[in-house]
Amino acid sequence: MTEEILVHKSYIELHGDSYQVMVYCRADGRHFAKTHFGDDDIIINDGSSLEEALARHNKLLPLAISSRKVMQEFRGFPKKGK
Repeated sequence: MTEEILVHKSYIELHGDSYQVMVYCRADGRHFAKTHFGDDDIIINDGSSLEEALARHNKLLPLAISSRKVMQEFRGFPKKGK
């Protein structure tokens, strides 16, 4: 099992909601950022440094959130003929 150390925790507000961003460092020195949307729904971005992983995550997180909102809206529409 790979040892991971939490090195950064912050929150980002998007579309009126707050999302937690946690960045971990692996034993090999690489970093990865995680945001949990649900038990089985996590976005992860990695990088060679804390700054790189966090920058990638902050850039892609709005897209991930927007995609999830579109899917929720799509699934909420009634089917034709019903």
